[in-house]
Amino acid sequence: MRLIVMTAASAVLLASCGDEAAAPANNDVAVAAALTPGEYELTAKVDELRSTDKTTPATTSKVGADPVVTKTCVGPDNAMDSAAFIEARETCTPSDSYMKDGRMNLQYKCNRPGKGQLTQLVDGDFTADSFTAQVRTATYYAGSGDYELVRSVTGKRVGDCAKAG
Repeated sequence: MRLIVMTAASAVLLASCGDEAAAPANNDVAVAAALTPGEYELTAKVDELRSTDKTTPATTSKVGADPVVTKTCVGPDNAMDSAAFIEARETCTPSDSYMKDGRMNLQYKCNRPGKGQLTQLVDGDFTADSFTAQVRTATYYAGSGDYELVRSVTGKRVGDCAKAG
């Protein structure tokens, strides 16, 4: 009798495994070739901040602070304004950046007046109308205040860009 129960239990287990293997996987998510042009709302949260020269970091960003919400326009060429990822007063130029097939890797060389140079590295994934990214900032100031900053940024399309004029 014990052998019959064990054999029946084994048969049930094997049959259920066969059903799972035959079921189609629904984990496929369509990869977007580019972000849909338009206005995006970005939410940035500071994950890490550390001094790299053992002085107080020269930034207003703080771990645990409320997320910062901004908006930016993504153009038809998939261009995204660097202002979406930087602090006020910085001027940046893109270098070696790409956004295609669901991946984004943006690099900016920036300058903060009165302080010096910094870099912004944006690494993330996107769908047709949203993205998630990690932004890494490293400063190379002439004086004190150097830091490394890591932020999580999410963006979602909220409509068309406002017309200039």
